[in-house]
Amino acid sequence: MNILLIYPEFPDTFWSFKHALKFVRKKSSFPPLGLLTVAAMLPPEWNKRLVDVNVTRLTEADLVWADYAFISGMTVQRNSAHQIAARCRETGVKIVAGGPLFVSEYEQFPDVDHFVLNEAEVTLPLFLDDLARGCPQRLYTSAEFADIQETPIPQWDLVDLRQYASMCIQFSRGCPYNCDFCNVTALFGHRPRVKTSQQIIAELDGLYHQGWRGNVFFVDDNLIGNKRYLKTELLPALIEWQKHRVGIPFFTEISINVADDEELIQLMVEAGFNTVFIGIETPDEESLAECSKNQNKNRDLVADVQRIQRAGLQVQGGFIVGFDSDQPSIFQRQIDFIQKSGIVTAMVGLLQAPPGTRLYERLKQEGRLLEFGSGDNVDGTTNIIPKMNLDLLHEGYKSILDHIYAPEHYYQRVRTFLRQYKLPKIRTAPQPQYLLAFFRSIYRLGIIGRERVHYWKLLVWTLFRRPTLFPLAVTLAIYGYHFRKVCDMRHLG
Repeated sequence: MNILLIYPEFPDTFWSFKHALKFVRKKSSFPPLGLLTVAAMLPPEWNKRLVDVNVTRLTEADLVWADYAFISGMTVQRNSAHQIAARCRETGVKIVAGGPLFVSEYEQFPDVDHFVLNEAEVTLPLFLDDLARGCPQRLYTSAEFADIQETPIPQWDLVDLRQYASMCIQFSRGCPYNCDFCNVTALFGHRPRVKTSQQIIAELDGLYHQGWRGNVFFVDDNLIGNKRYLKTELLPALIEWQKHRVGIPFFTEISINVADDEELIQLMVEAGFNTVFIGIETPDEESLAECSKNQNKNRDLVADVQRIQRAGLQVQGGFIVGFDSDQPSIFQRQIDFIQKSGIVTAMVGLLQAPPGTRLYERLKQEGRLLEFGSGDNVDGTTNIIPKMNLDLLHEGYKSILDHIYAPEHYYQRVRTFLRQYKLPKIRTAPQPQYLLAFFRSIYRLGIIGRERVHYWKLLVWTLFRRPTLFPLAVTLAIYGYHFRKVCDMRHLG
């Protein structure tokens, strides 16, 4: 059996980092972890190929070779997934599809032969058993949550690691919180399920033996969902693992209440974590209560962010406007918060209601739902009818992006961050592509870029004030270039 695993293309979005990746000659931020894990679940005697359309073309020869095409993706990859499915259908290749996009929209994909939905550890064996008997069904779904301690190591030999800026692994699924706009708990439940520390070390060893020495993203929606196991098992294992190897930098997603646990932060830093994404959402208490973001309420969020960054974890933040409680003042309040906190990478989006969320069900009952959401957090679209005047919402949203990613304010925010950030003491492998990125940034940002004055001021300031953070300053300058390109494109659209 010849199995072709196909990963659809990401459009040019905030998190694609396409414009930044050009500086280091990488084609994509991450490989398709889900498909690589599925590949490891398939019979070992089957022939497998992976085509990640983000790094290579899907050729007719690939399709002719394949008996089955396995496709997975997220909502933002919808258009590419439709194109791939159509090509498979034209070639006569049977299609098996799974992943978040198809869980919520499988009825929109008539070209797909078989849907293997929800968690593959549960539904994929059912499909494979039926396939072996010659009677595969069209739809496999289950409300059962998988035991991820049985999940195999992803089949890393299917990808060319050199094409990617970072690798990714998963420690847990599920989140103890219940934010009403988030579909994580609908997909994976409230009780975080964790892999053993031995599993994670084995996955890291697999990457290390493949020659990987760059960043690794723990893709958990909330890594600290099970603090006890994290503090007593995983983080100590990672600390020990790092001692015997050239250090690997980690980054992940967590909740703001990590600021309450100094021991946990220090363990994360010692284990090699240097960046965390946190859903801040809004500085407005009424809007936080509206969306049940209870872990963010009654806090000094700016002080929390600064405490985390002073300890050695760079905070990337998610922000939302368009809550029912939002007043016109929210746009300036968001700007002020982002600038004051020193969150350099600030993803600001309009409120959206993904299928399966409590927000989706409430707005459906109120008759305030539109078509499927785009899955792009910063394209200025929404699938809800907001209470605020839509034109006012769009103008306010645009004003936030125009301000926070204007060179003057962006570079000011970088300096705010660098003043408070404590560089973790972890020995990492030399990355020659970063030197290349520096020289490219001199030309693109320092010579022909509209931000050139701010760029040079930042580099000089960093050399004199925080010289050990100079590589990070260059990286953040390059990120800013990408964010401005994406925001400019959105406004032209």
